Amino acid sequence: MLSIWEFYRDGFRNMTWGRPLIWLILLKIFILFAILRLFFFKPAMRGLTDEQKSELVGAHLTEKTLSHTDTLTFN
Repeated sequence: MLSIWEFYRDGFRNMTWGRPLIWLILLKIFILFAILRLFFFKPAMRGLTDEQKSELVGAHLTEKTLSHTDTLTFN
């Protein structure tokens, strides 16, 4: 694992655009995970107690929903 890290580190170090690319990658990762989560991905179970959260998750896991592969049969 250390050799992989050293490979990338040395590769970026020897590039003329290495440092700006690293900063650009880090900026994009920050934008994806921090900014987008902050504005678009609100926590769905905010304000619920642990018991309510476990009941909600259990209900969603055991709920039978129709997917595009399921067929309806009428008797």
